[in-house]
Amino acid sequence: MSDDSTPEYTAVCDDALGSMDLVDAVSALARGDVSGAELTAASVERAREADTRLNAVVTWVPPVVATEGPFAGVPSFLKDNEDLAGFATSHGSRATSRNPADHTGAFATEYQALGLRFLGKTTLPEFGLTAATEPLAQGPTRNPWNLSRSTGGSSGGSAALVAAGVAPIAHANDGGGSIRIPASCCGLVGLKPTRGRVTPPAGIESLPVQIAEHGVLTRSVRDTALFYREYEQLRNGAGEFEPLSPVTGPSARRLRIGVAVNGLGGLPVAPEVASTVLETALLCEGLGHSVEQLPLPFDQQVGKDFLRYWAFLALALEFAGGRVYGPDFHREELEPFTRGLSRFCRSVAPSIPASLRRLRRFELDYARAFDRFDVLLTPVLAHEPPPIGYLAPDIDFDTHLLRLLRYASFTAMQNISGAPAISMPLGRSSDGLPIGVQAAAGVGQDARLLELAFELEAATNPAGQRP
Repeated sequence: MSDDSTPEYTAVCDDALGSMDLVDAVSALARGDVSGAELTAASVERAREADTRLNAVVTWVPPVVATEGPFAGVPSFLKDNEDLAGFATSHGSRATSRNPADHTGAFATEYQALGLRFLGKTTLPEFGLTAATEPLAQGPTRNPWNLSRSTGGSSGGSAALVAAGVAPIAHANDGGGSIRIPASCCGLVGLKPTRGRVTPPAGIESLPVQIAEHGVLTRSVRDTALFYREYEQLRNGAGEFEPLSPVTGPSARRLRIGVAVNGLGGLPVAPEVASTVLETALLCEGLGHSVEQLPLPFDQQVGKDFLRYWAFLALALEFAGGRVYGPDFHREELEPFTRGLSRFCRSVAPSIPASLRRLRRFELDYARAFDRFDVLLTPVLAHEPPPIGYLAPDIDFDTHLLRLLRYASFTAMQNISGAPAISMPLGRSSDGLPIGVQAAAGVGQDARLLELAFELEAATNPAGQRP
């Protein structure tokens, strides 16, 4: 384990968990080389020590070892915006009740049915509204690659624990990039699945545009693929979508790959990010794929519309939070950034109905963009993980919003359209920090992304997805 003199942190040590990823852990359990109790004890010890450095756990859950399910014996963590019976759900906010939930959320129930058990609930920014995990309720969560840097958001606590080696897998969810952004910041694999492939978050059906999906963060493509294969088996199939169960490695089929380096409206990215995406494109070409560089095939209007909708959600939290979260919701405790988004919504209110209409139609626009290619490669973020405080919730609202829009302009399109996208750890900055590359595809084409991710992971052989 790291000492106090190093800027990075790893929890990996010579214990029962060692440096195993999920596939290794499942194999070791099947062979009888290690027990679930030993893995859990090792993860608990790592988590307790790691949290003093990372500040990634909101609530501790007494360890229980599952005896059934394909992942029985593997420890994990739950993001603190999903209910777990007997424990409070804070949503990263001081405004929410600390009363324990009386039931476990649908996705968390399925997650546990696979044999995974939660050791704790992890940090997120208030209601997942920004791309850094620094809630005033908890304080900043720190990136194991460099403790002075952000983990991204909103699944920042889960990302920090997986990247540090505390557990091989953790729950995450994504309403505007909240799986892919922390995956990029922390050197992990993060797939946002197609809308409807997994059980949706509670209450999402009542929203005018359904943008959020549950998922996981892992250290390897094979772990992500294994989770979704087993999840699909649990649900007795993939429904209307192409099944993921056959995906265990690269495919022989060659793809038409579009590559866009700049963001909406040509918004530039850091040179190191651009080089990582272009090097990945060259690698794809060398592997026999057809590659074409082009501008991001979506106009600036979709970004404006998404921002207005994001602000609308903040307005709803401020003025209707009590109806959603109960009488113990205290809106006066909302963070300055959340209240700023709410004010912004009021300033653009006349334009919101038209924005909602365009967002509901965007799935068709997104599908048309993929007439020219099978996969779109882009950055995940415009620059490396910023310092703690860069996106703090109590800095000047206009400064925070401008920084956020410049930093994270690549991920929301898949939330609006319902399409899948994956962040892959394929680069490093000159400071040694991870740089993720996003691959996106059409609705239902999650298997295509996993196959390409397997191929790129094998070709690049990343030097360990942890510090």
